[in-house]
Amino acid sequence: MIRTTAVPRPVRVGAAAASVAGLALLAGCAGQTTSGNTDTSSQNPPASADAGSGSSSGSASFKDGTYTADGTYQTPETVEKIKVTLTITSDVVTDVEVTGDPQARETTQYQGDFIGGIKDVAVGKKLADLSVDKVGGSSLTSGGFNAAVKEIRTEAAS
Repeated sequence: MIRTTAVPRPVRVGAAAASVAGLALLAGCAGQTTSGNTDTSSQNPPASADAGSGSSSGSASFKDGTYTADGTYQTPETVEKIKVTLTITSDVVTDVEVTGDPQARETTQYQGDFIGGIKDVAVGKKLADLSVDKVGGSSLTSGGFNAAVKEIRTEAAS
C-alpha cells in the first residue's frame, strides 16, 4: 500500500503564488541573456545604426561630439531611469558617463555596479556596434543603456 500525505491548502496556494511571481520576473527578462558576457556587439549587433546612416558593419558615420540621452527600463517594482552621456570621435566611443536615478532599494546597487563597469565595456567600441547585455552583474540596466544609445545614434547621425 502506498501512503500519501496531503499537503495543506495554504502551502499549495503559497507555492502557486511563488511560481507565478517567478514566471512574471522571468518574463520581464525575456530577450536578455545572463551569460555574463558584457559585449554582445558580435552576437546581437543593431539592425541599423540609425535611420539613413547605413548598416552596423562600420559604414555608419556619426558627427563627433558629446551626446546625452535618457534610458528607461522596467524592474519588478517600478520603471527605472538612467542618463547616458557618450563622447564620439571618428565613430568610436571615447568616453561614457552614466548617471543613475534609482527608485527601488535594490536598484541603487545594480545601477552602481553597472556604472562602475560600463567604461571598460563601451570605450573603444564603434557607436554603430555598441550594445550590452550585462555589466557589473546588472542585466536590466543594460536595457535602459541600449535605449539611450539608440537615441544618441539618431542624434549623432543627423
